Formats: sequence, structure tokens, C-alpha cells
Amino acid sequence: QVQLMESGGDSVQAGGSLTLSCTASRWSWSQMGWFRQAPGKQREGVAIVDDDGAPYYLDSVHGRFTISKDNAKHILWLQMAELQPEDTAIYYCAARRAGWVPPRSLLRRPEDFSDWGQGTQVTVSS
Repeated sequence: QVQLMESGGDSVQAGGSLTLSCTASRWSWSQMGWFRQAPGKQREGVAIVDDDGAPYYLDSVHGRFTISKDNAKHILWLQMAELQPEDTAIYYCAARRAGWVPPRSLLRRPEDFSDWGQGTQVTVSS
């Protein structure tokens, strides 16, 4: 199993911005995404990037978050703007090795991802 590694988590005030990064030594993923888990809540999909680069978002972050990747540099990003306290969570990078699943459904199906990072904490204060 290839280790994905996130970075960029921090504590910010509401309205602030952060950019999360995810890297790995090997990079041959079909679909990738960012998930988050707040205390006492289930893990939820925040953004998915399809193998052609097309992005898909959780409704509550659409227009504020941007997912992108650079396959040559082995990096997946999540740019987050207009952060709100409800965005506070541990954010995880996730990847699928093969096959294609409708990306919007992947937002609700963390079990379809084979590789995960250890997470990075994002805390937004009001």
C-alpha cells in the first residue's frame, strides 16, 4: 500500500483560506479525492477529481473549495477559501488505483478508495 501524505492543515479565523497538499512516492491513481471527518460525525467527501481532471464538490463547499492535481509532480491540492467553523475537521486525501466510479457517487462512498493519508487538521474559529 502506497502512503499518501497530507500537509497544510492549520488554525485560521472564519473567512480565511488554506491550501492542503497530498503527495505520494508512487502516482498512478484513477480517481482521487478529499474527505473530512469532524468529531462525532461520519467521514464525508468534500471534493473528487476524476481521472480526466474534472472536479466534483460537496454542495456546501462548492464555490469555496477547489480541487486540482499535477500528475507530473505527484501532488493533489485542495484550495479552501471563505472557511467557516463548520469546515473544522481532519481532512484526508484518498485515491483509487483502478476502475471508474461515477465521481459524484464517490463523495458518498469512502469505501471505494483503496489508499488514504493519515489526515491533517483544519480548525476554523469564529
